[in-house]
Amino acid sequence: MEAAIPHKKATMFRLNIDLIDRLKELARREHRSLNNYVECVLLDAAYNRPNEETIAAINEARKGNYVGDPIDPTSVETLLKSAGI
Repeated sequence: MEAAIPHKKATMFRLNIDLIDRLKELARREHRSLNNYVECVLLDAAYNRPNEETIAAINEARKGNYVGDPIDPTSVETLLKSAGI
């Protein structure tokens, strides 16, 4: 049984050296190649959009309008307790 290999095209980008170094470090931490890491980041950005309910919640949070009890991030214990976990 042969696996389907997606068609890929080599492309060149000009990126800031500091950005390239940061991307290399992030890829290294995940034991991935720079190419694989950048491709996955771009795929995620291009195709993984939040649904309407999530977008509405994000917009409300950005406005400072929170639904429910506030979350207390002062420690892991208080965070979990305030989140109801």
